[in-house]
Amino acid sequence: MGLLRLKLQSKSLLCLPLPHHSRRSSTNFLGKLGQNHCNITCPKLNLSSSQEKLAVRAFSVVSAATPSTQMVKAIRVHELGGPEVLKWEDVEIAAPGEGEIRVKNKAIGLNFIDVYYRKGVYKTSSMPFTPGMEAVGEVVAVGPGTSNIKVGDVVAYAGNPMGSYAEEQILPADKVVPVPPSIDPIVGASVILKGMTAQVLLRRCFKVEPGHTVLVHAAAGGVGSLLCQWANALGATVIGTVSTKEKAAQAKEDGCHHAIIYKEEDFVSRVKEITSGIGVNVVYDSVGKDTFQGSLDCLKLRGYMVSFGQSSGMPDPVPLSALAVKSLFITRPSLMFYTTTRDELLETAQDVFANIASGVLKVRVNHKYPLSLAAQAHADLEGRKTSGSVVLIP
Repeated sequence: MGLLRLKLQSKSLLCLPLPHHSRRSSTNFLGKLGQNHCNITCPKLNLSSSQEKLAVRAFSVVSAATPSTQMVKAIRVHELGGPEVLKWEDVEIAAPGEGEIRVKNKAIGLNFIDVYYRKGVYKTSSMPFTPGMEAVGEVVAVGPGTSNIKVGDVVAYAGNPMGSYAEEQILPADKVVPVPPSIDPIVGASVILKGMTAQVLLRRCFKVEPGHTVLVHAAAGGVGSLLCQWANALGATVIGTVSTKEKAAQAKEDGCHHAIIYKEEDFVSRVKEITSGIGVNVVYDSVGKDTFQGSLDCLKLRGYMVSFGQSSGMPDPVPLSALAVKSLFITRPSLMFYTTTRDELLETAQDVFANIASGVLKVRVNHKYPLSLAAQAHADLEGRKTSGSVVLIP
């Protein structure tokens, strides 16, 4: 028979007999207490000082195992819908397993892909889920089989697995990249996903070269801002569309040669005017339904349509015959398919960090929200009240 040690309000301990089944049942009972983090407190009992001392000295059987899980705060989605479905809750986090690390997030990037998953435009594998595809944090635990990362390292990740809207998270060690000491964690979290997306769009989907003319929709947004800066540095003429005069001014600061306020003028007509009717080499379109057909109209012969988002909704189907008119190319890239190997991931991230260090990319972190207010951040992003990058702080 074992004894269960209970904490009293008098700050002493009382040892009570456990159910007399077997040593095994006692151990299981205590193990369950440990797993559920139970701290059992009894009302103050009328015990004499000597009785309390005897209770403290009594032999007891107590589980010495450290609980394998801890509780942290995270945003959870139990049903699809608007920003209001983002709930601030307690969640369990386990110790890292084979090839995994546990990361305490310092800053979390907000991206439109988070909105797509929240609404159900993109499907998750299970419900409820924790959104978020981008973060920078400090490694606080390392699982077995991980040799190239140690506790205390600052790392970034972008893409899968989803779940960065949390104080801490478990990540595969081969999916994170080291953050150079020169990169502030808030800057890193705001740029790792957007920056790698821009790198893939400009250097791999369509390789921008000096003399090219590019059209960037949402030119003052998180990815749009980086595309304008990077394309300008590569020697391209950059045309951007924005919604307000303030965003037009920002786009021009970011290297956009021609900023079109689409609410005031037709962007297709303006692009044709700027290019003397020739059109652009490539369109980078993250808006989708509202701009898709116009984007195709802006392309020159053998131009490239790169559709990488749909903030206004899914574009209507396009018949192949519509592409044949100018022998156009169209692609719908996903970052994860351009970083399938460890080498690809590191090369893409290092290119982003190198361009930040050289001054080619200036990251605009214009908005910071507490992680607990992620719903407000989503509402502002969808309402086009933000510009540049948005970061959530745990």
